Amino acid sequence: MNHAAPAPALIGILTVSDRASRGEYPDEGGPAIRDYLHEVLASPWEPRELIVPDDLDTIAAAIRGMADAGCCLIVTTGGTGPAPRDVTPEATERVCTRMLPGFGELMRQESLKHVPTAILSRQTAGICGRALVVNLPGRPKSIGQCLDAIFPAIPYCIDLVRTGDPSPPRLETNPKRLVAYRPKQG
Repeated sequence: MNHAAPAPALIGILTVSDRASRGEYPDEGGPAIRDYLHEVLASPWEPRELIVPDDLDTIAAAIRGMADAGCCLIVTTGGTGPAPRDVTPEATERVCTRMLPGFGELMRQESLKHVPTAILSRQTAGICGRALVVNLPGRPKSIGQCLDAIFPAIPYCIDLVRTGDPSPPRLETNPKRLVAYRPKQG
């Protein structure tokens, strides 16, 4: 019997930045997320990357489009602060049917170990279609710190979100780098 290898998991990487979307500023957040995922994931995956301006409707459409395209995880970077154009959390809430505030709580808790301004962050997470959406800050160093804190829960969350799929993606981590938590069966 010939078993085909599982299809790579699709992961959306969405950079939210007016300047980066216009080419005035290099995108550092998106590449930091991609590098992190290459380091942590042991299972096959493919990125779907996009840079959009800080615009509520545009961000919401990009998240919805990535979910509709089959991404099991959509990671955003940027637009989570208190400035008037920081609307990534609002766009995420607009397209998600369920919010998962524990992700934002843990990211802020972790970030407070490094900078006192972490209390200004409005990162959140939620479920859009069959995808987990996670909002991250824009700085590469903060991205890694936040992902280290929350990533152990992400593969199992995706398992739960994709319950009932005929061939759900299964994210496996490199145990030498990070161990994902999945409850024991039985």
